[in-house]
Amino acid sequence: MSEQDDAPRARDELIRKGLRFSQLRLMVALREIRQISGAAAQIAMTQPAASRLLSELEDAVGAKLYHRHPRGVTLTRSGEILADRAQTILRLLDDSRAEIADIETGTRGLVRIGAVSGPALEIVLPVIRELRVTFPEIEIGVDVDTSDKLAESLLARNSDFYIGRLPDGVDARAVEMEEIGEEPASLIVRSDHPLTRQAQVTLEDCLAHDWVMQNPGGLLRRTAEAYLLRKGYAPPARILSTSSLLLTLAIISQTSAIAPVAQSVALFYSGEDALGGKIRTLDVAGDMVVVPFSLVSRARDAPTAAAARVFSAIRARAGLGSR
Repeated sequence: MSEQDDAPRARDELIRKGLRFSQLRLMVALREIRQISGAAAQIAMTQPAASRLLSELEDAVGAKLYHRHPRGVTLTRSGEILADRAQTILRLLDDSRAEIADIETGTRGLVRIGAVSGPALEIVLPVIRELRVTFPEIEIGVDVDTSDKLAESLLARNSDFYIGRLPDGVDARAVEMEEIGEEPASLIVRSDHPLTRQAQVTLEDCLAHDWVMQNPGGLLRRTAEAYLLRKGYAPPARILSTSSLLLTLAIISQTSAIAPVAQSVALFYSGEDALGGKIRTLDVAGDMVVVPFSLVSRARDAPTAAAARVFSAIRARAGLGSR
């Protein structure tokens, strides 16, 4: 038999030889009290039973674990090592019990959230800040993406719930949804863009510049194009397509391009402390809105206690009330 075949047996040799948790408890008590009778009493067994367990343990480990003397017992070096390991094992089991209790009560665990960009800033971010204080042991992972990617992740069980829309082609019976509301959109430019020096900006002025928008078919792009058509304008002639918000912001801050983004994103990045103040919101198209977004979860799926706690906090922040 090879060494590789022997390895698994070596790892559980003491278990195979009959090691019991009562023996581990006894070793910890024996080191503390230094008397077999006192150690036996501490773990609620008779002295003869304790002596028998210690004898069996010495046979299992193949070493003398203690020496008797008139005042009690003294652990050998082997006994001290075993008592150390026994105390660690018992403490780890206690810690496991506490962690399991935390998970069951929703004070610990991993919760995976998906969100489109606007609600990620407006709803998810404030909830995360609050939970880092009230429930710091809950680990939260946030995936910011388009609704089609978020729905795919939810149905693949890679997320617990998401804030977004239900894409075409997704079986509505597989999810539960609570509508939160419409998502206003804004047009952003760099802070020293030529349009920021005009007293009044029109859509026609904006269409004279390059635009940065989502890939064809993206919801925000469809919203912007439909808005322009309703106002009597053709879609922008020059478009750079990207689904990356980071790249969009980088292009906007370094060129004269214009980009439609969720209003909450525009407000966040046009603040005094955001991107060195390089982004501005244009005072135009103030009535452009994206179709309503919702809080979406899997149907007939019991969430973990931690996920239920975060879900409840998200609902409260979104103004969905009690459930």
